[in-house]
Amino acid sequence: MSTIPDAAPDYAEAQAAGQRTTAYAWTVLAVLTFIYVFNFLDRQLMSILQEPIKAELGLSDSDLGRMTGLYFALVYTVLGVFVGWIADKTNRRNLLFAGCFLWSLFTVLCGLAKTYPMMLAARMGVGVGEAAGAPPSYSIISDYFPAHKRGLALAIFSLGVPFGLAAGTFFGASLANLDVHWTIPILDIDVYKNWRVPFIVIGLAGILAAFLLLVVVREPKRGSMDVGKHRASADAGESSGFLETSLEFFRNPVLFWTALGCAIYAFVGYVATGWNVSFLIRVKGIDFAEVATWFSLMIAIAAGAGTLLSGVLVDWMGKRSKIWYGLLPAIAIGISGPLWVAFIYAPTWEMSLLILAGPTFLNIFYLAPALAVVQNTVKPSQRTLAGALLLLVNNLIGLGLGPTFVGELSTLFAATQGDVLGLQSAMFWVWPFYVLGVLILLMETRALRRAERAGLTW
Repeated sequence: MSTIPDAAPDYAEAQAAGQRTTAYAWTVLAVLTFIYVFNFLDRQLMSILQEPIKAELGLSDSDLGRMTGLYFALVYTVLGVFVGWIADKTNRRNLLFAGCFLWSLFTVLCGLAKTYPMMLAARMGVGVGEAAGAPPSYSIISDYFPAHKRGLALAIFSLGVPFGLAAGTFFGASLANLDVHWTIPILDIDVYKNWRVPFIVIGLAGILAAFLLLVVVREPKRGSMDVGKHRASADAGESSGFLETSLEFFRNPVLFWTALGCAIYAFVGYVATGWNVSFLIRVKGIDFAEVATWFSLMIAIAAGAGTLLSGVLVDWMGKRSKIWYGLLPAIAIGISGPLWVAFIYAPTWEMSLLILAGPTFLNIFYLAPALAVVQNTVKPSQRTLAGALLLLVNNLIGLGLGPTFVGELSTLFAATQGDVLGLQSAMFWVWPFYVLGVLILLMETRALRRAERAGLTW
């Protein structure tokens, strides 16, 4: 076991005041981002492999939608709030290690599932582990980077989303087609060019990544990169209760509208991550080899560029006015809506994939600005719980309802239109949520303007 201490050496007051960022801070950010890649890589495996899983386990689109959406989100988000509260009072690094270890272990168990209840239980276990994933990382990053650099730092961390989705797509499709053959006698499972291989291999790799985190990352002092009232709060050792933080979060108009805007963005985003591969395979006729190459490459480039650019832009534009933390995502989702409809009805998978690069690029523009708003608004002692509350709203509505909405509609439409046109019609009816997203993000912009005029922003 590493001899690295649990607590990092305290940053000097002059360093915090000067807003300097150390080389070690960038190392921590790189490791946390690497862990976050596994968070979304494990999650994407279910989406990329759900067509063969559906065939082998005899599932409906409704079963898939609930398993990847509502049921997973309920465990992930509700437990995440309590984990966030605990993390604000304990060692965040150790909690993140435990979470990564658990979600990776249950990913392996997904590959061993033989029935729908077994798969559902394993997915719930993944949700338990992932509940300790993002919020502690947000808080740790905020204690290694000053406020004016957090947009960029959190954008780099958020690259774990597109890179995880791309890696899950590539390795999921590639490993499922490997010419391997082994049996697991105790479970009576025969593995041959099977969807089980990616779950087992990537889950074991995630366990190794968890130990890398334990060795490299040190727990920072809370508030060490803050100045002003937040630094004073941290130095005084102020502690915030669960109810106090929750009430302050939802009563603050900026945080309320930010969370709701995130949720609508997440709704359309999780529809995409949950159903785009099935849509391209079932409706457009793409095969696994093409998915592994072209779809994964598109996600890595388009979503990666959108994540990074949004963080850079919002840090730059936010120096002029904080309204850009809401206005920039509002513009992005407004442009994305018509492109989504064009993607659905493009005549070939090649054209669909090309058009899809637009929504994939724009649908991630909410993440870095929203994380920066939350982390810069609340006190250091509230940051992990506040991040978990953001994810609670974000994922209950986005992750919980997005994939479930399309799955239920697809099953409903399939009764009269068939599996192919049923899924296409279900995907089309996502467009009203793009309009709703614009309206909500304009409300966030309005709240930011009022807070800025009152001197209440960071």
